[in-house]
Formats: sequence, C-alpha cells, structure tokens
Amino acid sequence: MIHRIRILLLAALTATPAIAADPPATPAVTPSAVVAQAPAAAWQAIPAEELLVMTIEGGKRVVIQLAPGFSPRHVANIQALARAHWWDGTSINRVQDNYVVQWGDATEKKPMPPGLSATSPGDYAIPLANRRLAVTPLPYADAYAPSTGFVAGWPVAMDGTAAWLPHCYGYVGVGRNMSPDAGTGAELYTVIGQAPRQLDRNIAVVGRVIDGMATLSSLPRGSGEIGFYTPAEHQVPILSVRLASDLPETERPHFQMMDVASQSFAAYLRLRANRKDDFYDRPAGGVDLCNAPVPVREVPVRPAP
Repeated sequence: MIHRIRILLLAALTATPAIAADPPATPAVTPSAVVAQAPAAAWQAIPAEELLVMTIEGGKRVVIQLAPGFSPRHVANIQALARAHWWDGTSINRVQDNYVVQWGDATEKKPMPPGLSATSPGDYAIPLANRRLAVTPLPYADAYAPSTGFVAGWPVAMDGTAAWLPHCYGYVGVGRNMSPDAGTGAELYTVIGQAPRQLDRNIAVVGRVIDGMATLSSLPRGSGEIGFYTPAEHQVPILSVRLASDLPETERPHFQMMDVASQSFAAYLRLRANRKDDFYDRPAGGVDLCNAPVPVREVPVRPAP
C-alpha cells in the first residue's frame, strides 16, 4: 500500500504543470513599437506657449509646435500675431499639390499689430560661433548639408558655422516676397509633399504641424497659378488662431515629444534606418533627416478632481 501511495504521488507531481517564469521582454522590432513602449522618462512636455492652435472651417483643429530656439524673431512675431487674434477671419488661400498649403490675409491689406520685430535672411539659421548644441547625430550622408542630427527635439542641418531647420513634410515656413524680404510671420505655409530641401536657408522655418496634417493635406487643390485659389474657388476660412497658453485649461491641448538624447530615441532611429521585421526583408541601411520624424504624442487632459 505504501508503495502504491508513492507511485500515485509521483504521478500527481509529474502531471502538475510547472509554474512558468515570466518570459523575457520582447525587444521592439519596429519604430512604432519603440514609441509605444517608451517609458515616461523618454518624453518631454512641449510648453503651452510654443503650441499654436488654429481652428478652421467646420471647427477642425490644427496644432503647430513653434521653434523659438531656431527662429526667435519670426516666432516672437507669430506669438504676437496670435495674441492679437490677427489671423481670425483670414483664410487658407493656396494648396499646391505635392508642395504646400498656405494661409494668411488674402487681401494683403490687414493692418499688423504694433511691435513686430524686423526680420532678415540672417534669421534663417542660427550661428554656432558662440553656441554649443547638444546634438544627437544622424550618421548618414545628406544631400543638402555636411552634417545632420537632432537638437532639443528638432531635426537640424549644419555646416560647421550655422544650424537650421529643414523643410520636411509638415514643417511650417514663413511666406515672403523677393529677398531681402524675409516675411513677418503673418503668411505661413506647411509642406504637404516630398520635402523641398532646396528651400533650406532660403525661407524661415518656424515649426511643424503636430496635429491636423490630414486636414491640411486633404484640402482641394487650387487651380490658380502655383496652387492659389481662384475667385471662383473656396478659400477655407480660419476661425481663430491662439497660443495654447492663452486658452482656458479645459480647452488647452497638451503634447509631448520624445527626448532625442534618450535610449528610446536611439532605438527608434536605429530601426528607422535598419528595419528588419515580418514585413521588411531588406534593411535600407540609412535614413534621411526628414524620414526620421521626432515622435510627438498628445497627452489626454485629466479632469480636475
């Protein structure tokens, strides 16, 4: 009997499944997976005074992140124009396929608010003589600059003496007349096609659209010269443009961008250049500056307790 009990006990033990140990974390194999798994420490809040919230016809929202560190005079003007509600009642006037969406005062007669700064072509880049930038380098050749990388959440092109923001998809520039006019910041456009990098250092780049690009890029194309709407076509009304810092807290959007010095961004950048997963068979072995956009995410606003 004792022998039988031992046999039954042994059988019971061998039939009981072992408690499995937690499987090791699966390394992210796609850029989007890196972004999804990035810890809170890999994200930085975007200041509310650097968010421009544009509401167009139908109540559709477009949010632009401004870059005061790279275009200080133009951005200061844009902030002043937003505080003066200057864009309210203006319109989107130009949509050129594979190029830009442009907005501002179609009449070019609306008075400017006082105190705007004078600008010049010297504002298209920042000098590096007395400045040290914390650069996350992009170690691949660029057709438009000797070196490229990422600084404070922005893609940057450099030549050893100056640094500037590139014309990437979704980036916002300042319309101007012929040089030396550099524009005030009242006439803005965003790139909706292949990155026109030939414009770098020829026009001021002041920010990027971080929400609402689908709205802008899907607007009807203008049939006039270089995509301007003709009198017979509908110029899309701009209802309001505000800095997020000037909006009530309940209406204020909150966004974060990935820290370009973080391990998460390093992994993201590596996979943008060397994608090898279930879909990709052949890694590219490189990525250009505009094809590695710094991840940005909106943070839900939690209601007050």
